[in-house]
Amino acid sequence: MKILIGEVIVPGRRLARLYSLCKSIYRGYNQRGHMRHEIEKHVPLPHATFHILMAVSDVDRHGYAIIQEVAARTNGQIKLSAGTLYRSIQRMLEQGLIVETSERPAPELDDERRRYYRITPLGTAVARAETTRLSNLVRLARVHGFVPEKA
Repeated sequence: MKILIGEVIVPGRRLARLYSLCKSIYRGYNQRGHMRHEIEKHVPLPHATFHILMAVSDVDRHGYAIIQEVAARTNGQIKLSAGTLYRSIQRMLEQGLIVETSERPAPELDDERRRYYRITPLGTAVARAETTRLSNLVRLARVHGFVPEKA
């Protein structure tokens, strides 16, 4: 089956892929298949959530390791309490931003009570959207003289 689209004849199989791509673009899907509105409903992110996503972006971590990583990345300026951390983690699990992973380190290096968390593709897309939002805010602040120019 061949169909004429504009001035181009498209074979049936290619048409199906083209139609699917156009439908995805129209509905607002990004390249990883996440719907734009699903990403945007999480933005802006609470500060704790953004820092937790950054902490688990490169390696699976358990709760206390997340607290340590956030403190290290912020030079001690942000110290997550256990209550804030675990409330945030519970909400992030429900939202699909992170998952609890079953992969564990060697038993001699691990405590069996620990739960390890990993960022999901949706979590990565949301963190990128938040980063873009923050970058745009800084750019706007710089234009209005609120951010000193780099030396």
